Amino acid sequence: MSANLPPVAAVVVLAAGEGTRMKSATPKVLHELCGRSLVGHVLAAARELAPRELAVVVGHAREQVAEHLAGVDAGVRTAVQEEQLGTGHAVRMALEELGEVDGTVVVVCGDTPLLRGETLGRLVAAHAADGNAVTVLTAEVPDATGYGRIVREPGSGAVSGIVEHKDASEAQRAIREINSGVFAFDGRLLAAGLGRVRRDNSQGEEYLTDVLGILRELGHRVGAAVAADHREIAGINNRVQLADARRVLNERLLEAAMLSGVTVLDPATTWVDVAVSFGQDAVLLPGTMLLGETSVGEGAVVGPNSRLTDVRVGAGARVDSSVAEGAEVGAGASVGPFAYLRPGTRLGVASKAGTFVEMKNASVGEGTKVPHLSYVGDATIGEFTNIGAASVFVNYDGEAKHHTTVGSYCKTGSDNMFVAPVTVGDGAYTAAGSVITKDVPPGSLAVARGQQRNIGGWVARKRPGSAAAKAAEAAEREQGGTDSAE
Repeated sequence: MSANLPPVAAVVVLAAGEGTRMKSATPKVLHELCGRSLVGHVLAAARELAPRELAVVVGHAREQVAEHLAGVDAGVRTAVQEEQLGTGHAVRMALEELGEVDGTVVVVCGDTPLLRGETLGRLVAAHAADGNAVTVLTAEVPDATGYGRIVREPGSGAVSGIVEHKDASEAQRAIREINSGVFAFDGRLLAAGLGRVRRDNSQGEEYLTDVLGILRELGHRVGAAVAADHREIAGINNRVQLADARRVLNERLLEAAMLSGVTVLDPATTWVDVAVSFGQDAVLLPGTMLLGETSVGEGAVVGPNSRLTDVRVGAGARVDSSVAEGAEVGAGASVGPFAYLRPGTRLGVASKAGTFVEMKNASVGEGTKVPHLSYVGDATIGEFTNIGAASVFVNYDGEAKHHTTVGSYCKTGSDNMFVAPVTVGDGAYTAAGSVITKDVPPGSLAVARGQQRNIGGWVARKRPGSAAAKAAEAAEREQGGTDSAE
């Protein structure tokens, strides 16, 4: 998009406020929705303009915010607003950091995560086409309470000023066209206008909006571009608004997925992050959450009631009612229901992690099955092996983790314990109930359990009169005698 836009000298993001209405120890702009912080969404939109400079004004918890910014976008510059003395003061701090800026300067708020890059592009294009000194992005909203009102000249409709809600008259408060807090300025005129801004208002602050009136009085053009969707300019001030924005953004993401060939059975109960990707004909069932950089392959089915974080799901795989994080699910593999794949798990093609199976740092070969009730940790399992029910890979000795290797075409019995480090060779079998502490050679059968011994009459002697004793006595009468001790 940026290739067809007029050049942008700088984007300034205002992110210095405390956000007390969030009732949180986390700075407002660092609250997340759909896998990004509020300010992270704004930076992503700003980068679509390809600005020469991108600066963020920080203040409250500035060390924490600056550290986050460095991880999100290494090219961002920060300017510090020691005291929160208004939006005009914040922009002045940014210009002091950037130095003299020749060209278009776009100013945006750091708490508007729904703002699209294409909307900023239209603002910049309108600003250049009309030759304005400043162009404000506006929107018509159902309820304008708390927002600055756009005041236009009768007849011409030209923007004559912006009045903050707390300073507005009753007639001005009836206006529904609002200031979004997003502007495109001529950089030199912006600096000059900020030098004339005063603090003689109810808050004793420097309002950036006063620059519009100042420039207009100096004979410069002030214009406006109206956003197509008023929700784009919504700022986040509390948890209710955060939830509303998350729902809107989630709807956008799912709509884009469906239009690209993904089936979403119930968008109302399906949640995805911005970095999630899909193959054609993927299917998302109700109650599914796809987080982080999860990818779902062509024809794969996820859900119902599954949560995947940073997971790669191969083509044609199936993940049913399960949780996975940092795992890979091979093409045609099956997971769940009620499986838990922890980081480092890699399921091969057409493999299976079945019901109540937990895996961690495990590599499972093609066609291998771990069908039910098992834990596989720190292990490598070859191809076309079957792990019996209720098996545990005992990987921790109290001090360190150890590795288990099970070869290809093995059949391990139910209720096995593989005490690492241990290796089971290709084609080997292990008996049910075995505790495997020594390596099993290829093609061998390992039996590691005590010999069964039946002690006749034990219940009658040790639990006389109990329900068990009475049931045993009745059974013995019916059988015509008692078993002798072995």
